[in-house]
Amino acid sequence: MTIGNRIFTQRPDFDVALLNGYRTLPAANIADKMNRIAVLGNGIRLISSPKAPVMAGYAITVKARAGDNLMLHAALDMAGENDVIVVSNEGDRSRALMGEIMVAYAHYDKKIAGIVLDGPIRDIDALSQMDFPIYATGSNPAGPFKEGPGEVNTPIAVGGVAVCPGDLIVGDADGVIVVPLNDAAGLLEAATEYSKFDASKVEAAKSGKANRAWVNKSLVEKGVEFIDDVYR
Repeated sequence: MTIGNRIFTQRPDFDVALLNGYRTLPAANIADKMNRIAVLGNGIRLISSPKAPVMAGYAITVKARAGDNLMLHAALDMAGENDVIVVSNEGDRSRALMGEIMVAYAHYDKKIAGIVLDGPIRDIDALSQMDFPIYATGSNPAGPFKEGPGEVNTPIAVGGVAVCPGDLIVGDADGVIVVPLNDAAGLLEAATEYSKFDASKVEAAKSGKANRAWVNKSLVEKGVEFIDDVYR
């Protein structure tokens, strides 16, 4: 087995029906029910303008050499409509990993659910207007190499979070959440209930019925000193 230069064509079995449930949930609510530690960082943000508010799909992982997209091309040819391609890039920001041609292929031909890059894109004017979820760290006119090596469908780290093949990837305008495949079914129910609770708090805030008693209670419990005077 050639470690570092291999493609696994299969992933764990997953339930496509779960995706419809996750497509109704804000990423923030999912993050809260995962104790706020499953969110991609390092400036990975929504670059495009998808009409659907939430992206959800199962991860095809790509471990790319810095500034090289050969394995990303391989993953594109493997991907389908319920897949999100997630690409590690050794933290490199010096070269774009894809541009308008590749994204058009992903969207119109392959009809995949979205793309998450730990690196830049290019053709920003076109991609920023595209109705397709693309998350990246920014833009760079320098193009990628296509030499490899790399891997497809092995564990990677993106934005400080581990991503395994088949994990559930959820993204919206706030950012991207990684839900481990084995946790996805159980988390959906909890996140759905929490989302309803969160929505009720928004309505209470709008109508002047917000319950803020917890703030003072928490401050007292933490030993905060209240001083009825001006700082001198």
